[in-house]
Amino acid sequence: MKDIIQDFGTLYHPTTALVFYQNDERNIETYVEHFDMDKNGNPINAHPLTEREAKELIKALTTNTQKKKSQDFLKPKGILPTHILQINPNAENGSAIWYTKSMKRQLYFTENLEISNGTAEIPAMLWLATQRRLKIFSLPNNRRPTEKTPLFYAPFFNVYEDGNVCMGTVDVNFQNSTSLEEFTEKWENYFFNSYFSHLMNEHNPIKGNCVSLWKSLINTEKQFPKEALKQANRTLKNLLK
Repeated sequence: MKDIIQDFGTLYHPTTALVFYQNDERNIETYVEHFDMDKNGNPINAHPLTEREAKELIKALTTNTQKKKSQDFLKPKGILPTHILQINPNAENGSAIWYTKSMKRQLYFTENLEISNGTAEIPAMLWLATQRRLKIFSLPNNRRPTEKTPLFYAPFFNVYEDGNVCMGTVDVNFQNSTSLEEFTEKWENYFFNSYFSHLMNEHNPIKGNCVSLWKSLINTEKQFPKEALKQANRTLKNLLK
């Protein structure tokens, strides 16, 4: 007989076994027990799964494809865009800070505001976003902001005093392979393609009446009145990590 073992692939020997236990109650609880394996493949040394062993399990279950996608999160497609101010490319809690210049945007309003949908000029803006949350402020001009640049409240509905945006029923969804350019563009579209509906906790973000302001700007060629912006008593440095 010919020994063909050398032609086999890599041999794997059992070293560990996990047993999952669950109760029969409505609120199911799970308990995991870890076993070592002896040289004959029999389970021995039963003990609760430790944190170290759990981390090893997660590492073993993470595929190369998942690792690559995680590494691609917030990776720029080319040279870093000049409007990007900071990137934290961690796939689990990554974030980006960027700014946009004043421009014309399509805006949408709910019927209760009695503001027509249409285009209007918006001021320069500062954006800070993670995969789930968005925070915005206004900027005093179109220049690239520095750490000392004062921030103003974003003059929109659905924005809290701390800059956090209430996205309502918008389905925010980012993949771990999302590039930096896709990330910033999608967040801007999420924000401007949702309907503005009301002020948050009675926070008025401008000097004057917010409804009257947008009624006067929508579907006109008027520039956004910078004198209407209200200071947020913070600078860009307060947002940098």
